[in-house]
Amino acid sequence: MGVLKKYSLALYSSLFIALCSTIVAGGFFYLQNDRLSFGLFLFFLLIFIISFFILQFRIEKFIHARIKKIYSDVQLLDENNLAQAPITTDMDMLTQEVERFAQDKKLEIETLNIKENYRKEFMGNISHELKTPLFTVQGYILTLLDGAMHDKKVLKKYLQGAEKGVDRLIHIIKDLDMITQLESGGLVLKRDDFNIVVLIQNVLDLLEMKAAKKNITLTFDRKYEEPIMVNGDRDRIEQVLINLVVNSIKYGKRDGTTEITIEKLLQNKILIRITDNGEGIAKENLTRIFERFYRIDKSGSRKEGGSGLGLSIVKHIVEGHSEKIYLESQLGIGSEFSFTMENRK
Repeated sequence: MGVLKKYSLALYSSLFIALCSTIVAGGFFYLQNDRLSFGLFLFFLLIFIISFFILQFRIEKFIHARIKKIYSDVQLLDENNLAQAPITTDMDMLTQEVERFAQDKKLEIETLNIKENYRKEFMGNISHELKTPLFTVQGYILTLLDGAMHDKKVLKKYLQGAEKGVDRLIHIIKDLDMITQLESGGLVLKRDDFNIVVLIQNVLDLLEMKAAKKNITLTFDRKYEEPIMVNGDRDRIEQVLINLVVNSIKYGKRDGTTEITIEKLLQNKILIRITDNGEGIAKENLTRIFERFYRIDKSGSRKEGGSGLGLSIVKHIVEGHSEKIYLESQLGIGSEFSFTMENRK
């Protein structure tokens, strides 16, 4: 059936030409009173075979040439793909092939456009993150060079301001270096067993002063009497916890709370939840919140400091442990970040 469909155009066209030619020849023989029925049959067969091969050859050449020209003109389809497949005169099949190639390339182009838009957005964000402290440092230095350096009080104040700007630049560069290593697989995790309860408590103690500036309470959901042993890179998991707690403080409301819960899931898994009652995140931003430098605030200004890479680093570290990270949030109510860890009893 497939072969018949492949040659259908040439087959039916040849049959039509042969029939018409035979009818004309038959009429001519009849008028000549010649009843050579066998000769007429041979005539029909000869015309049919010749017509079939001529038509099939010409149609193949015609269609192949036109399709190749389409490939060449629009440059959306791969000309080599056509050359590898057998030529057919079935126009439906040809149309399906062209549409399939076009759809594949359309998806490829759409993917490239998405990546290009992401690249532009990323470059714009990193430019903003770097130029803010750079311009700040430059402003302090230029002011000092213009004569302010002779005033000791102004000199000290501006040098301290410049130092803060440089510290932020160093912080951004360090985070960029880390995320590059994480994405390229260059950062090796030093896995070991440790007590996650003690690690979380150390992080809460470390960030207590930062939370106190907004009167935010950092706490466990309950008192954990027994140690909960997990396996992972202690320093990297500490960084995950610090980044998530700092994020909850940064976007938490004054006099609010940040609560950490350790929940046992399966026999060898636990879930660590960091919950706050802060600003929350709009639904349309949830899927992109872990992107590098992604901004919820589209105005381009930051009320809080930071490199803008914290959540992206968190995601890469957690996934580097072959674990999962989750986010639930409602605008105006609060957010909950959670991630799994391997439990060692």
